[in-house]
Amino acid sequence: QVQLVESGGGLVQAGGSLRLSCQASGRTFSSYAMGWFRQAPGKEREFVAAISWSGGSTYYADSVKGRFTISRDNAKNTVYPQMNSLKPEDTAVYYCACAARYRGVVVTTSGGYNYWGQGTQVTVSS
Repeated sequence: QVQLVESGGGLVQAGGSLRLSCQASGRTFSSYAMGWFRQAPGKEREFVAAISWSGGSTYYADSVKGRFTISRDNAKNTVYPQMNSLKPEDTAVYYCACAARYRGVVVTTSGGYNYWGQGTQVTVSS
């Protein structure tokens, strides 16, 4: 059973920064791509960022490109999105997800992930 535990959410003013963490257990973490998604109230869950199993490739939604940076530490089984220049529209519950395919290509849709964390709230005040 794979477990993903997110942390690092909170309240921040517009223009500020937050660094989320997602620690994984129960799977060979270093062999799976990882992704982050978010869901704002009344909206569908959307892709935010993803990183390949090796860490060599990263992908971002247009809305966060240039502001967010995703990285991973395979020795710690942890993936981090560093979120800078936060905007009120970034307010959402952020979810960490583990890809379904062993050493597969990165996908940016939720269907490509079969394990999810419980989510962490990020609130950006204006």
